[in-house]
Amino acid sequence: MISPFSKAVFLVGAALLMPTASFAASCCGGGSGGSLVLPKFRDLSVGATIAYEKYDGFWDKDGLWHQDPEGSDLSQTRLSLGVAKRINDNWQISLSTPFVWNRNQYANNTFNTSGIGDSTIGILYEAFDDITCTWVLDTWEDYKPAMYFGATLTVPTGISPYDDVKNNFDITGRGFYRLDIKTSFEKTVYPWNATVALNYGKYFERSINREYGVYVAPYKKNLGDRFSGSASLGYTYFISSGDTLTITGAYAYMTEDKATIDGLVDETSGISKKSFSGTAAWANEDKSLVYKLSYAYTPHYHNWGANFPTTSSLSLGVNYVYD
Repeated sequence: MISPFSKAVFLVGAALLMPTASFAASCCGGGSGGSLVLPKFRDLSVGATIAYEKYDGFWDKDGLWHQDPEGSDLSQTRLSLGVAKRINDNWQISLSTPFVWNRNQYANNTFNTSGIGDSTIGILYEAFDDITCTWVLDTWEDYKPAMYFGATLTVPTGISPYDDVKNNFDITGRGFYRLDIKTSFEKTVYPWNATVALNYGKYFERSINREYGVYVAPYKKNLGDRFSGSASLGYTYFISSGDTLTITGAYAYMTEDKATIDGLVDETSGISKKSFSGTAAWANEDKSLVYKLSYAYTPHYHNWGANFPTTSSLSLGVNYVYD
């Protein structure tokens, strides 16, 4: 039987599943998306995002929502740095690494930890040769969306439960490699834009002989396959100086199957989460500089998640694109 304290700290650690970077992403620039993606025909992009995430309750494995114990104050701050580089007309690669600060008070105990989080390496193929953004839909070609297909490798550069740590409040990473297959479809008919993104991730099994600093009999563990999807709709305002302001609303869903230990299913594992977000992105006239302000929220209702915390987060990002 897992104690309420152990279960709560596991939930805090599980939040590391969520994306840590939020950069400009649009085939025609302007920052309407939420991933590290180069606009079409641009050569290099660098960016930084600072995000503050506040925890307020959690869902148990049956999807029932619970309030954190009185006096709890749980939060995480992440600074994510990323770069994307074009390697030819239709292919680009990216790298992103977060630095994490955990600031948590739980059951009259205070836990403050910081360290590098898990990094990601990505490759992306653009299945279109020209910018697909348009003002009118006169021909069939005008209806064609920007289609992206790629893969991302999560590298466990963070501090995991299998390192020399005391509890989940200390961790900054999952401790597993994961390969994600990604696809997204984006269409802009000014002033409107819409995006649908789908990810399927598979973890790599690993051997474990230590848990929270204590050495244990070796065993093999693998986390469950992960699926996530999102849909967004945005509107762009054109400012007289040539700058633009894009307002976007999004819905996201994430689920991860149950883990296995030496081939046996861990019935206490498996997670899911639904969330909403809003983003305001300002871009200069040539779309080389983008500032983004985002707010994400998870409803405090039953059956909107499982084995996961309810959180709200605020992030501010800046991205610069080179020709």
